[in-house]
Amino acid sequence: QAQAGWLQHDFGHLSVFSKSRWNHWVHKFVIGHLKGAPASWWNHLHFQHHAKPNCFRKDPDVNMHPLFFALGKTLSVELGVQKKKFMPYNHQHKYFFIIGPPALVPLYFQWYVFYFAVQRKQWADLAWMLSFYIRFFLTYLPFLGLKGTLGLHLLVRFIESNWFVWVTQMNHIPMHIDYDKNVDWFSTQLQATCNVHQSLFNDWFSGHLNFQIEHHLFPTMPRHNYWK
Repeated sequence: QAQAGWLQHDFGHLSVFSKSRWNHWVHKFVIGHLKGAPASWWNHLHFQHHAKPNCFRKDPDVNMHPLFFALGKTLSVELGVQKKKFMPYNHQHKYFFIIGPPALVPLYFQWYVFYFAVQRKQWADLAWMLSFYIRFFLTYLPFLGLKGTLGLHLLVRFIESNWFVWVTQMNHIPMHIDYDKNVDWFSTQLQATCNVHQSLFNDWFSGHLNFQIEHHLFPTMPRHNYWK
């Protein structure tokens, strides 16, 4: 599931086939049938992220503020001055591991993707998603029963969630996080991204998103060329 996530990311950025239409079709298959999520949902969130990375209220990936975490120097100071304390932010480096990585996919994405598809009437995406669950349950129900199959699905989502959050946070969250200052596009991308050491394992584990700077500057570039 994690590797399929990096794969759908490639197709979503139109970086595999020379024709955009082919990328769109295979993207729907990979994220819909292989992962059980709507392509339209990913496009809606991810394109906003690339347009304004690490900008409050414009980048959906940092919309956890200020309920769970107070990321960046600006918001943390604002909350301190206003004496708003939704969570013990001075301990967020400790409870992040409990709330963030394990819960994002199984407790939030899992139900929100269905809400998104139905609310926006993305019936084709919903059909692709249902094909994933039909295939999954037909495959495992005869061997594991209902409880076992649901448990397997939850376990897979739990592991995937930890994997996904570590990769996506390590190359953005350490960087500048603030309200949109209308800085030029190039500078905005560089302020919000950082790279992680290249190794055979890191390249595989992160789907080459350890080259986050190159990815944000050239999002349609095939990932195996980032190192160049």
